[in-house]
Amino acid sequence: MVDDAGQDQPLKILYQDDTLVAIDKPGGLLVHRSPIDKRETRFAVQQLRDQIGQHVFPVHRLDRPTSGVLLFAYDGSTASELGMQMMARTVQKEYFAIVRGFIHGCGLIDYDLKFRPDKIADKHRGDIPPQPATTEYHPLARYELPIASGRYETSRYTAVKLKPTTGRKHQLRRHMVHLRHPIVGDTTHGDGKQNKFLKTRFGFNNLALTCTRIVIKHPVSGESLEIKTGPRTEMLDLLTAWAEYLTIN
Repeated sequence: MVDDAGQDQPLKILYQDDTLVAIDKPGGLLVHRSPIDKRETRFAVQQLRDQIGQHVFPVHRLDRPTSGVLLFAYDGSTASELGMQMMARTVQKEYFAIVRGFIHGCGLIDYDLKFRPDKIADKHRGDIPPQPATTEYHPLARYELPIASGRYETSRYTAVKLKPTTGRKHQLRRHMVHLRHPIVGDTTHGDGKQNKFLKTRFGFNNLALTCTRIVIKHPVSGESLEIKTGPRTEMLDLLTAWAEYLTIN
């Protein structure tokens, strides 16, 4: 995390014990060094290592623009053990997002996703067939702004809780596009006109997606461990600006 003067700020630690440490990853921070951006010099792995004085191994990934709970282990074997939990789909994950349009009622997206390789990072990977992917969605609040941002006279948005049960690349972003409710601020899969509108009108220029909750089985105690955080500040500021437009329709 970097302040306005370009200086590193301490990462917010959400949980820490003798085996694990979890941070609230800021949006825009890469988890580790990547050929996606060879010029980048700041990474969560290195920054956390320097902050706590101990090597760390990421248990899972968050896309660069996604904020929220990011879990690390102090050794590779523990990270692998927790990775097996995720592969077995016994880990619970919840995300908070803001999407375009009104979503009425909860549902399940069951839509296979074809792996989309990055031209640089995944250039050595072969062709991979579509993989099963499922995501639960639960609308939390709807907002209707009396401002045109497209062909309609008003602009509609939904704050939604997303619960993926698989972990495919860009799963939540692609699933919400499949549902025709793209996550706002998504410059890869989203609605460019909406993104421009929110940037121009509200100064919002971020991906509106935060991993707010992870529940795992602790690798030492065997007990359930819940780690939580709130949506990124910019998302909360946006919803605060929309408070008068909250609708029950």
